Amino acid sequence: MPHLKQIHAHMTRTRLIAHTFPASRVLAFSALSDSADMDYARALFSQIEEPNTFMWNTMIRGYCRAGVPSMGMLFYRRMVRECVEMDQRSFVFALKACELLGGVRVGESMHCRIWKLGFDCYVLVRNGLIRFYSKFGSPGLARKVFDESTLSDVVTWTSMIDGYAMNNLPNEALDLFDSMLVGEVEPNEVTMIAVISACSQKGDVSVGRRIHEFITKENLSCRLTLLNSLLDMYIKCGCLSDAREIFETLETRDVFSWTSMVNGYAKFGEFESARKLFDAMPERNVVSWNAMIAGYSQNNQPKEALELFQEMLESGLVPIENTLVCVLSACGQMGCLEMGRIIHDRYIKSNKVRFGVILGNALIDMYAKCGQLDSAAYVFHEMPARDIVTWNSMINGYAVHGRAKEALLLFDQLRRSGLNPDDITLVGILSACSHCGLLNEAREYFGDMEREFGIEPKVEHYACMIDLYGRNGLLEEAHELLMQMPLEPSESTWGALLNASRMHGNIELAKLAAGKLIDLDPKDSGIYVLLANTFAKGKKWSDVRVIRSAMRVKNVRKAPGQSLIEVDGEFHEFVAADEAHPQSEEIYRVLENVTLQSSLSC
Repeated sequence: MPHLKQIHAHMTRTRLIAHTFPASRVLAFSALSDSADMDYARALFSQIEEPNTFMWNTMIRGYCRAGVPSMGMLFYRRMVRECVEMDQRSFVFALKACELLGGVRVGESMHCRIWKLGFDCYVLVRNGLIRFYSKFGSPGLARKVFDESTLSDVVTWTSMIDGYAMNNLPNEALDLFDSMLVGEVEPNEVTMIAVISACSQKGDVSVGRRIHEFITKENLSCRLTLLNSLLDMYIKCGCLSDAREIFETLETRDVFSWTSMVNGYAKFGEFESARKLFDAMPERNVVSWNAMIAGYSQNNQPKEALELFQEMLESGLVPIENTLVCVLSACGQMGCLEMGRIIHDRYIKSNKVRFGVILGNALIDMYAKCGQLDSAAYVFHEMPARDIVTWNSMINGYAVHGRAKEALLLFDQLRRSGLNPDDITLVGILSACSHCGLLNEAREYFGDMEREFGIEPKVEHYACMIDLYGRNGLLEEAHELLMQMPLEPSESTWGALLNASRMHGNIELAKLAAGKLIDLDPKDSGIYVLLANTFAKGKKWSDVRVIRSAMRVKNVRKAPGQSLIEVDGEFHEFVAADEAHPQSEEIYRVLENVTLQSSLSC
């Protein structure tokens, strides 16, 4: 810009700036170069007596590039108001401004003007319209524009294929690609990236391999962006070996290549390989850290997720929404309330990260799992928008903590809100009824599921009802419901019956349920322990010995009790009879004291 200003000064002194062409070049540099200055461009534009169409277009485009699309739209409206002659690019750049602004109705009115002025016959304008409608979730309108095109180029086809992929319509995208191959238009690298995106959504590796073979056969240009797309597609289709093969043959790798492989290894539980690759990355961005943190969090390794998050903060990176969602999930799994509160205060309340529905749901889930239902309710009521996951998280939070009244009240509010409950909502409601012994209410909700809500009961719903019957001592009704299930009984249903039989000392039903559970999972020590406890409760000591003998023969070992607590931000893990903790003597002394005080108070 300093050099440009010197040239501009010289042109002003020689009056060369009064000529349209040199003035347009100065304006273009001011608005469109890497060192653009839109304030300078606007000041220059205001001094031009009769700016031509190119200059108007330059201003609209420049403001879009600068991230100020509202100003771009202002210049477009001035063109309309001042009857400035427009060309194809005027509408393309104005549509881009609408896209950035989220101005759907403005874009539609612009389409009307395009049609009235006859610009709809230009391929460039039609391509802009296809992209605009696709971006705003109207692939049907985009297809209408596409079908009305008398002349289509590779950008037209690519825009429409990408539009379908963008709107999660992979089958339509792939069908259109097949139609493109029948025609005379040859796909390019950008087309193939859009097609591969559709394959990733479809999750069909056979289709993905066919596309890969086509790229190789046609000898299409395979730059890093296309190879990264193939790598990502194989991971999303569950073919880690194919992804690894592409990764290892890459001559150059960027942060996307490395992150995709880290994500792939983490997704398939190969955490040692994922961490090794993550540590070897020459460059990491926030997405790279997020991939590794998400892998730990989603595979029940919350401690590792939180430790890595701390390392990420120490590296100076600011977390994004997805990172915080994964970390909050890890906090919920570990009961790490302190870290959850820090995230809420430091990043969300301070508006450093946008408070959207997904992040709000993660906060509610974390607070509920940490037993802070009042904090969860506060977030719930503060959320500007809610989806069904929001309601489910809050309802299930109340249910898990035995607050059935609040869960049922919230369910009534959900029904009045206009949202339809789903199968997870009903699991929460039935669970709430089960925890509080609300048998009649549960029967009513269970009976209404299919008739009123259109939800076919799943195994989880039957397990809740069997558990509820069992808790109320109605073991015959529980057994009858289990046997009448239209679905194959699962471990959860037989487990509910076994637990109820233990509670009420029904040895015959306990033996039946335990036998079924052992068939399903012969190595689950909990089944043997519950059955042995049932026999012990009925003073069937010989049967207890038989169970323990069976455990020895089958080499089934009872997993020791395990617990985890947080003190001053540090986690302490214990197992039964643990003496590994450096303060174990003091801990046991306090426990003995508590036990003694409890016995004295009784």
